[in-house]
Amino acid sequence: MAEPSKVIHVRNVGHEISENDLLQLFQPFGVITKLVMLRAKNQALLQMQDIPSAINALQFYTNVQPTIRGRNVYVQFSSHQELTTMDQNAQGRGDEAVIGHTLDAQPNRILLVTIHHMLYPITVEVLHQVFSPHGFVEKIVTFQKSAGFQALIQYQLRQSAVSARTSLQGRNIYDGCCQLDIQFSNLDELQVHYNNDRSRDFTNPNLPTEQKGRSSQPTGYGDVGVGFPQMANAAAIAAAFGGGLPPGISGTNDRCTVLVSNLNPDRIDEDKLFNLFSLYGNIVRIKLLRNKPDHALVQMGDGFQAELAVHFLKGAMLFGKRLEVNFSKHPNITQGADTHEYVNSNLNRFNRNAAKNYRYCCSPTKMIHLSTLPQDVSEEEIVNHLAEHGTIVNTKLFEMNGKKQALVMFETEEQATEALVSKHASSLGGSIIRISFSQLQTIRENSQ
Repeated sequence: MAEPSKVIHVRNVGHEISENDLLQLFQPFGVITKLVMLRAKNQALLQMQDIPSAINALQFYTNVQPTIRGRNVYVQFSSHQELTTMDQNAQGRGDEAVIGHTLDAQPNRILLVTIHHMLYPITVEVLHQVFSPHGFVEKIVTFQKSAGFQALIQYQLRQSAVSARTSLQGRNIYDGCCQLDIQFSNLDELQVHYNNDRSRDFTNPNLPTEQKGRSSQPTGYGDVGVGFPQMANAAAIAAAFGGGLPPGISGTNDRCTVLVSNLNPDRIDEDKLFNLFSLYGNIVRIKLLRNKPDHALVQMGDGFQAELAVHFLKGAMLFGKRLEVNFSKHPNITQGADTHEYVNSNLNRFNRNAAKNYRYCCSPTKMIHLSTLPQDVSEEEIVNHLAEHGTIVNTKLFEMNGKKQALVMFETEEQATEALVSKHASSLGGSIIRISFSQLQTIRENSQ
């Protein structure tokens, strides 16, 4: 590998790939200060703020193949240590100086809007109502990132964007929620291919609505990764694993559906499978196979989440049986009378704090972690709630940020797994409790 540099060289950058696509690929790793598109060569050069950010990005993309719009791109350190910018005098450097434009966000007619505390769905129409009083809005594109729900809003005139940012920055769209965080984008022009809930070109009403991935959920869960499933979670995955991947995870799987066999048909149901598999990703739907009662299909949110489930659950013991977990030959589960739908379930764990949930992924352990407990809960109540599932060796009730949580250690991994699948999302003292595996080996009496 070449000597590390802040500058990253990207190859196979097709004409359909925009500056914004490249920025989205590298933003999880740090601030990008400069970018130059070498269109004639199908290449690009991109400068990170510092060398560690560039190293993290390249280490991550050694394990996860970066793709943009279905096309694989290839990344390496550039031989340039620095890109010069337009406003510096580049004469006298011969053709060595690669001139990029600086990405310090100057006032621009395109705004990058992040929406925090998004309790209600935000559509293109809602954004248009909020931003159009400040000037003619030409285009809006929305997308889901690890930072949350984001939108790019292009005005006809720069002063409209400046006025909108000045008066709307920090305001809430709805009372008490959906707070606007507005920056100037460094893009010149938005590319809009479809007019629908998620993108709109107000200057071209004749664009198609896009058949694929039309969703009743404008927040984009389930279709964030259309065309390049690996990148849907790149930001959260990068944040969770420090720019690497857990040992044994390739990050290149794109099969979303998992086949689970050797289940105990007398004791298993869809919700119990949901409770177990939702530790590794969002669940779309689950189907128990009627003709093979010890088999089930589980469709995960994307291929990376499915790979985590297969890796961490293979050989786990549950209800006296050793689970077999493999990728299914079916790309997805067809919705029907015998499928259980979970795509809209608020129990899916990865819609919020995705990076934190990825970080906690592990194989079943003897120790479970309980959260969202009632404030007045006692250790005795917790033990009574879980005791039917096995021998409890130790428990600890503690407070974290003013909220009650608990650790419960069972004699075996199988007992802990049974307690988790049976009691996650159950009600205890009026609260719906959350359970996950803890990677702690022992409960220290003085530990928080």
